[in-house]
Amino acid sequence: MPRPPRRTPPEQAQAPELPEGPRRKPAGMNFTSWIDQQVHEAAERGAFDNLPGAGKPLPRRPESDDGMAWLRGYLRREGVSPQEMLPAPLRLRKEIERLAETVGSLPSEQAVRDEAAALNRQIAAWRRIPEGPPIYVRLVDADAMVARWREAQPPPARPSGGSGAAVPGLAQARPRWWRRFRRQADSGGTRP
Repeated sequence: MPRPPRRTPPEQAQAPELPEGPRRKPAGMNFTSWIDQQVHEAAERGAFDNLPGAGKPLPRRPESDDGMAWLRGYLRREGVSPQEMLPAPLRLRKEIERLAETVGSLPSEQAVRDEAAALNRQIAAWRRIPEGPPIYVRLVDADAMVARWREAQPPPARPSGGSGAAVPGLAQARPRWWRRFRRQADSGGTRP
Protein backbone atom coordinates (compact mmCIF):
# COMPACT_ATOMS: atom_id res chain seq x y z
CA MET A 1 0.00 0.00 0.00
CA PRO A 2 1.52 3.36 -0.99
CA ARG A 3 2.32 5.84 1.70
CA PRO A 4 0.68 9.25 1.73
CA PRO A 5 2.97 12.13 0.83
CA ARG A 6 4.89 13.61 3.71
CA ARG A 7 3.75 16.93 4.98
CA THR A 8 6.28 19.60 5.55
CA PRO A 9 6.62 20.78 9.12
CA PRO A 10 5.01 24.16 9.85
CA GLU A 11 8.42 25.80 10.22
CA GLN A 12 9.37 24.89 6.65
CA ALA A 13 5.99 25.65 5.05
CA GLN A 14 5.76 28.90 3.15
CA ALA A 15 3.50 31.45 4.73
CA PRO A 16 0.86 32.99 2.47
CA GLU A 17 1.58 36.53 1.42
CA LEU A 18 -0.02 39.04 3.73
CA PRO A 19 -1.05 42.55 2.75
CA GLU A 20 1.32 45.34 3.58
CA GLY A 21 1.61 46.49 7.14
CA PRO A 22 2.44 44.72 10.34
CA ARG A 23 0.07 41.93 11.33
CA ARG A 24 1.66 41.25 14.69
CA LYS A 25 2.51 43.64 17.45
CA PRO A 26 6.21 44.42 17.43
CA ALA A 27 8.10 43.42 20.52
CA GLY A 28 8.58 46.21 22.99
CA MET A 29 5.49 48.18 21.94
CA ASN A 30 2.35 48.24 24.05
CA PHE A 31 -1.03 47.40 22.51
CA THR A 32 -2.52 50.89 22.88
CA SER A 33 0.21 52.65 20.95
CA TRP A 34 0.33 49.87 18.33
CA ILE A 35 -3.44 50.11 17.70
CA ASP A 36 -3.31 53.89 17.63
CA GLN A 37 -0.50 53.71 15.10
CA GLN A 38 -2.52 51.36 12.84
CA VAL A 39 -5.62 53.58 13.02
CA HIS A 40 -3.53 56.66 12.20
CA GLU A 41 -1.91 54.91 9.20
CA ALA A 42 -5.32 53.74 7.93
CA ALA A 43 -6.70 57.28 8.23
CA GLU A 44 -3.75 58.62 6.22
CA ARG A 45 -4.37 56.01 3.49
CA GLY A 46 -8.03 57.12 3.36
CA ALA A 47 -9.52 53.86 4.57
CA PHE A 48 -12.18 55.74 6.54
CA ASP A 49 -13.25 58.07 3.72
CA ASN A 50 -16.69 57.64 2.12
CA LEU A 51 -18.03 55.28 4.76
CA PRO A 52 -21.84 55.04 5.04
CA GLY A 53 -23.07 57.46 7.67
CA ALA A 54 -19.98 59.66 7.50
CA GLY A 55 -20.73 63.14 8.79
CA LYS A 56 -24.06 62.07 10.27
CA PRO A 57 -24.84 61.87 13.97
CA LEU A 58 -25.10 58.49 15.60
CA PRO A 59 -28.68 57.20 15.91
CA ARG A 60 -30.23 57.95 19.29
CA ARG A 61 -31.05 55.02 21.45
CA PRO A 62 -34.17 54.96 23.56
CA GLU A 63 -33.68 55.45 27.27
CA SER A 64 -34.84 51.92 28.07
CA ASP A 65 -32.27 49.86 26.18
CA ASP A 66 -33.10 46.31 27.21
CA GLY A 67 -30.14 44.67 25.49
CA MET A 68 -32.22 43.57 22.50
CA ALA A 69 -31.94 46.84 20.62
CA TRP A 70 -29.25 45.37 18.38
CA LEU A 71 -31.57 42.49 17.45
CA ARG A 72 -34.48 44.82 16.66
CA GLY A 73 -32.16 46.99 14.56
CA TYR A 74 -30.83 43.96 12.70
CA LEU A 75 -34.33 42.70 11.96
CA ARG A 76 -35.40 46.16 10.77
CA ARG A 77 -32.37 46.46 8.46
CA GLU A 78 -32.93 42.98 7.02
CA GLY A 79 -36.66 43.54 6.57
CA VAL A 80 -37.70 40.67 8.84
CA SER A 81 -40.85 41.01 10.90
CA PRO A 82 -40.29 40.29 14.60
CA GLN A 83 -43.42 38.15 14.45
CA GLU A 84 -41.59 35.72 12.16
CA MET A 85 -39.09 35.09 14.95
CA LEU A 86 -41.76 33.88 17.39
CA PRO A 87 -42.18 30.18 18.13
CA ALA A 88 -44.94 28.53 16.12
CA PRO A 89 -47.65 28.43 18.83
CA LEU A 90 -47.17 32.08 19.76
CA ARG A 91 -47.17 33.09 16.09
CA LEU A 92 -50.43 31.17 15.57
CA ARG A 93 -52.00 32.87 18.58
CA LYS A 94 -50.98 36.25 17.17
CA GLU A 95 -52.60 35.29 13.86
CA ILE A 96 -55.82 34.41 15.67
CA GLU A 97 -55.78 37.80 17.43
CA ARG A 98 -55.08 39.58 14.15
CA LEU A 99 -57.96 37.80 12.44
CA ALA A 100 -60.32 38.72 15.28
CA GLU A 101 -59.29 42.38 15.00
CA THR A 102 -59.46 42.65 11.22
CA VAL A 103 -62.45 40.43 10.51
CA GLY A 104 -64.65 43.49 9.87
CA SER A 105 -62.53 44.58 6.92
CA LEU A 106 -63.01 41.33 5.00
CA PRO A 107 -65.37 41.66 2.02
CA SER A 108 -67.74 38.76 2.61
CA GLU A 109 -68.83 36.04 4.97
CA GLN A 110 -67.18 33.45 2.72
CA ALA A 111 -63.87 35.33 2.94
CA VAL A 112 -64.11 35.17 6.75
CA ARG A 113 -64.77 31.43 6.60
CA ASP A 114 -61.86 30.94 4.18
CA GLU A 115 -59.46 32.85 6.45
CA ALA A 116 -60.61 30.84 9.49
CA ALA A 117 -60.22 27.56 7.58
CA ALA A 118 -56.72 28.48 6.41
CA LEU A 119 -55.68 29.35 9.96
CA ASN A 120 -57.23 26.13 11.27
CA ARG A 121 -55.20 24.16 8.72
CA GLN A 122 -52.01 25.80 10.02
CA ILE A 123 -52.97 25.01 13.62
CA ALA A 124 -53.78 21.38 12.74
CA ALA A 125 -50.44 21.03 10.93
CA TRP A 126 -48.62 22.39 13.99
CA ARG A 127 -50.55 20.03 16.28
CA ARG A 128 -49.40 17.01 14.24
CA ILE A 129 -45.72 17.84 14.73
CA PRO A 130 -45.48 20.45 17.51
CA GLU A 131 -42.35 22.58 17.55
CA GLY A 132 -41.48 25.11 20.18
CA PRO A 133 -42.92 25.54 23.66
CA PRO A 134 -45.85 23.31 24.64
CA ILE A 135 -48.61 25.90 24.43
CA TYR A 136 -52.17 24.89 23.61
CA VAL A 137 -53.56 26.66 20.55
CA ARG A 138 -57.33 26.49 20.10
CA LEU A 139 -58.87 26.16 16.65
CA VAL A 140 -60.62 29.23 15.27
CA ASP A 141 -64.40 29.14 15.59
CA ALA A 142 -65.52 30.17 12.11
CA ASP A 143 -69.11 30.80 13.25
CA ALA A 144 -67.94 33.17 16.00
CA MET A 145 -65.76 35.02 13.47
CA VAL A 146 -68.72 35.31 11.08
CA ALA A 147 -70.83 36.69 13.94
CA ARG A 148 -68.11 39.31 14.61
CA TRP A 149 -68.03 40.13 10.91
CA ARG A 150 -71.81 40.62 10.86
CA GLU A 151 -71.61 42.94 13.89
CA ALA A 152 -68.95 45.02 12.15
CA GLN A 153 -70.98 45.41 8.95
CA PRO A 154 -73.25 48.45 8.63
CA PRO A 155 -76.96 47.62 8.95
CA PRO A 156 -78.85 47.40 5.66
CA ALA A 157 -80.77 50.52 4.65
CA ARG A 158 -84.45 50.21 5.51
CA PRO A 159 -87.06 51.79 3.29
CA SER A 160 -88.50 54.95 4.72
CA GLY A 161 -91.92 54.33 3.18
CA GLY A 162 -94.06 51.22 3.12
CA SER A 163 -93.14 50.22 -0.44
CA GLY A 164 -90.11 48.20 -1.41
CA ALA A 165 -89.34 50.44 -4.39
CA ALA A 166 -87.58 52.96 -2.13
CA VAL A 167 -84.63 50.61 -1.61
CA PRO A 168 -81.98 51.30 -4.24
CA GLY A 169 -81.22 48.27 -6.35
CA LEU A 170 -84.54 46.56 -5.60
CA ALA A 171 -86.20 47.97 -8.72
CA GLN A 172 -83.22 46.78 -10.77
CA ALA A 173 -83.55 43.22 -9.47
CA ARG A 174 -86.18 42.27 -12.12
CA PRO A 175 -86.16 43.55 -15.68
CA ARG A 176 -89.02 45.80 -16.62
CA TRP A 177 -92.15 44.13 -18.00
CA TRP A 178 -91.66 45.21 -21.60
CA ARG A 179 -88.09 43.88 -21.64
CA ARG A 180 -89.30 40.53 -20.36
CA PHE A 181 -92.02 40.61 -23.02
CA ARG A 182 -89.52 41.47 -25.77
CA ARG A 183 -87.10 38.72 -24.69
CA GLN A 184 -89.85 36.14 -24.74
CA ALA A 185 -91.00 37.32 -28.16
CA ASP A 186 -87.44 37.23 -29.53
CA SER A 187 -86.82 33.76 -28.21
CA GLY A 188 -90.04 32.42 -29.72
CA GLY A 189 -91.75 31.89 -26.39
CA THR A 190 -95.37 32.67 -25.64
CA ARG A 191 -96.60 35.85 -24.07
CA PRO A 192 -97.35 35.96 -20.37
